[in-house]
Amino acid sequence: MTLWWIGNLVLLVVVAPVVVFLLRGVLLAAHSVRKALDDIGGVGTAMVSDLAPVPELLKTKQYVGQTKDGLARYGGALDKIL
Repeated sequence: MTLWWIGNLVLLVVVAPVVVFLLRGVLLAAHSVRKALDDIGGVGTAMVSDLAPVPELLKTKQYVGQTKDGLARYGGALDKIL
């Protein structure tokens, strides 16, 4: 019976504080991960607004193609003149 009480005392004095210390470290790490995820979410939201003009690139591509065709015709005309 005495060994039982000694074992309980060792459990309370040695093992319990170690478990609490490790649990505290895990909880702090989880909170830091949560903060990092919140920061990533904010950046992702801002990035979406930065990508709003991307559909206009299709028009730009069309205009570049028209300009290229016009320059090719102009170059062909210069070849005939010179």
